[in-house]
Amino acid sequence: MTRTVRIPVDGALLATDIQLPPAGPAAGPYPAVVIRTPYGRRAHRGEARAWAARGFAAVVQDVRGRYGSGGRWRPYAHEPTDGAATLRWVRARPWSDGRIVAAGSSYAAYCALVTVVGDPGGPDGCAARPPDAVVAAVPALGTAETARDPSGVERLLGRAGWWAAHGDRPDSDPDALDRRLGHDPGLLTHLPVTDLPARLGRALPSWPGVWDAPRADAVVRRAPAARTPLLAIGGTHDPFAADTLALWRTWGGPARLVLGPWGHRLTRDPGPGARPEHRVDLGALTCAWARAVCDGPPPLPGRDGAVAVAGTPYWYPAAVAVDTPTRRFPLTGGPLDGALLTGGTFHADPAAPVRSDELRADPDRADRALFVTAPLTRDTDLVGSAAAELRARADTPAADWFVRIVAVDPHGRAEPVAVGSARTARPPGTWSTVTVPLGPLARRIPAGTRLRTEITGHHFPAHARNPHTGQDPVTATRLLPSRRALRADGCALLLPVAPPRPADTVPDLPQELRR
Repeated sequence: MTRTVRIPVDGALLATDIQLPPAGPAAGPYPAVVIRTPYGRRAHRGEARAWAARGFAAVVQDVRGRYGSGGRWRPYAHEPTDGAATLRWVRARPWSDGRIVAAGSSYAAYCALVTVVGDPGGPDGCAARPPDAVVAAVPALGTAETARDPSGVERLLGRAGWWAAHGDRPDSDPDALDRRLGHDPGLLTHLPVTDLPARLGRALPSWPGVWDAPRADAVVRRAPAARTPLLAIGGTHDPFAADTLALWRTWGGPARLVLGPWGHRLTRDPGPGARPEHRVDLGALTCAWARAVCDGPPPLPGRDGAVAVAGTPYWYPAAVAVDTPTRRFPLTGGPLDGALLTGGTFHADPAAPVRSDELRADPDRADRALFVTAPLTRDTDLVGSAAAELRARADTPAADWFVRIVAVDPHGRAEPVAVGSARTARPPGTWSTVTVPLGPLARRIPAGTRLRTEITGHHFPAHARNPHTGQDPVTATRLLPSRRALRADGCALLLPVAPPRPADTVPDLPQELRR
């Protein structure tokens, strides 16, 4: 049975659901799992019942200003202190044995993490007693971290959708942006970007602050000091995949990683090449790991885990799969036998940008450079962090560079492999080497596949358009085209080609994930 209480924290009452194991309070006390969410605590009741069935007291709370909780909703502002106060309240309950697992996905993962790495000098002494374990799935680590690529390029579509659905309101309207786009298909092309609320038809006073927030990477910077066991879960098709890996790599306590061919909704959102073997029951896995951490011997130190390689049925040890060194493949000639189809020079025109939601590649278009390899002669596993290296120039002082890799099978079907961005500020006409991070890869490219590399100046609407005037892309009102040039012999892909492995390398999730 679920019981709802309201916990007083710093002038607000935070609505909190409590689900005890079936044996009830008389059989306690129990370890607790704490989930703090902006997406409505009632949506987690099935999850809470699953935790309770496994012997945990499940505590699910609406964050400040959302759904049943009082106070003002300011994303990322109150979570360290509110989370610390909630943990203290839970530990003081008679049904709690003092052990706590902080867990969550997306924004809720941030809520869980800051109970470990929050400011220890804060008014609530956030880090005075952290949880005993933390589960962070596809963590969204901050306002600026989610609003921009590491390069600084603005993620327009994702942030517009999130703020339209959840910003400056006590509840959510998940379809708000799609519904408005149905009436106004050109909604995201209107300038300036900061005027989006007027186009949506409702007030969003926090919208300008999304773009003003500096990228601080506070959670990752404080992660080396953590001693709490961590289970990090991510998807290679999630926009925050690089942050998941950075968190796992820098965590100071025992850290385990589960990385699969999934998007932000994990196994409900499988990416290209996902197989039935990769649609694991992450809930059961998470509960088993948490139970082992709470009841078993201390977890082994260091980092471990498993990575699923799309296009194969196998899981590979994370330390091997994630840290495969890159090899340099020139885009013309070299081991991949690349050829430039078009675009030694091209136009990047923000008035007619290359679209992120189209995979067609017309060699006659002048808005991109296009390279394609010969068909691969063998299956090739790309496992690790990839990048592109460009020898490039622009005739405008401000320029964004996007690199997209697409796999084209022998029948002409195209699937995205990777995309990344870089932003440059150079005197017009200056040649420079531009490195474009492409994020983590974990997929098999079958023999016979061609790799197509597209180099463009825009990736809209996923990313805001660089106006090429030197103005901030979110406040700009004037657009200029930019003439680009590439030295094809100076362009290359930096790919993590994994060595061939026996078929039984890791046929299933390794048991150490349960420790």
